[in-house]
Amino acid sequence: MRNRIIIFALLVLFPCSSILAEVSDPLSSWNNTPAKAAIVAFVEKVTTPGSPDFVPEAERIATFDNDGTLWSEQPLPVQLYFALDRVKALAPQHPEWKTIEPFASILKGDMKGALAGGEHAILELVMATHAGMTTTEFEQIVKDWIATARHPVTGKLYTQMVYEPMLELLAYLRDKGFKNFIVSGGGIEFMRPWVTKSYGIPPEQVVGSSIKTKFEMRDGRPVIVRLPAINFVDDKGGKPVGINQHIGRRPIAAFGNSVGDQEMLQYTQGGNGQRFELLVLHDDAAREFAYGPARGLPDVKLGAFTPALDKLAESNGWVVVSMKGDWKTVFPSDAAVSEKASH
Repeated sequence: MRNRIIIFALLVLFPCSSILAEVSDPLSSWNNTPAKAAIVAFVEKVTTPGSPDFVPEAERIATFDNDGTLWSEQPLPVQLYFALDRVKALAPQHPEWKTIEPFASILKGDMKGALAGGEHAILELVMATHAGMTTTEFEQIVKDWIATARHPVTGKLYTQMVYEPMLELLAYLRDKGFKNFIVSGGGIEFMRPWVTKSYGIPPEQVVGSSIKTKFEMRDGRPVIVRLPAINFVDDKGGKPVGINQHIGRRPIAAFGNSVGDQEMLQYTQGGNGQRFELLVLHDDAAREFAYGPARGLPDVKLGAFTPALDKLAESNGWVVVSMKGDWKTVFPSDAAVSEKASH
């Protein structure tokens, strides 16, 4: 009886149409801007039977970058924090690291010095901290770490640093018959243990960078062992290659946030029929971080959205989402994360 009274009161106080619109809006964390309208218009075109742009479900492939597109990547990408913690955990087994870079700087707490070597230094970290164990052992290490590790600025679990509007977008596309894939420069086996819970994406729909592995019999058991050598880098031009190798279909929609995603969006746009490309611009220092250097935003070494990329997006008709202007909210509550992933 009480619930009926509440519903009656809502109907009296608010127009019924506005209530229904709020309930039925699958992108309720998006402001009603041209970016949201473009997403909905594209999806309706390709999923409406009889539409000249209709796309069969088997061909509704959407690819998403991860770092900076689905979750926060500043001040450093999450996997890099994982590697840094692994260095500290493994240091007692490697006394030589006290005098070898980038390990020596990490152990001193000098992050600027540790990353002075650029991509080479990062590769050194990955090789030293991600290899030497079986794939099963590595999966458990990742699961244990991601369950407790927290962002150095916000204090939130990294899995709480996912973007609510993008969770809604994943669910919206999934409901419309799309198959969502993560296509990231991050490690494929670093992402697979937790993406299903966080994004509702199964591990077989993850494309990422990888190190070499080999089959072995250990104590009479068959295992896959991770080796200290790069197998594939799924970034920039590697993303279309990874898509072709792992998915076997060209996406009809692609979502990214940086120069590392440019080739994936270009590859998506190069197909026939309706296509959709979107870039997230981090311009909200109050609710997350602001960086570019496009549009006068601060420059960053990792995850850059450059003026050249901004100009390319404009000339190609790619949607650029302003985190500040297009999103009502940025981060969800824990309950919302679980609800969206299980949708």
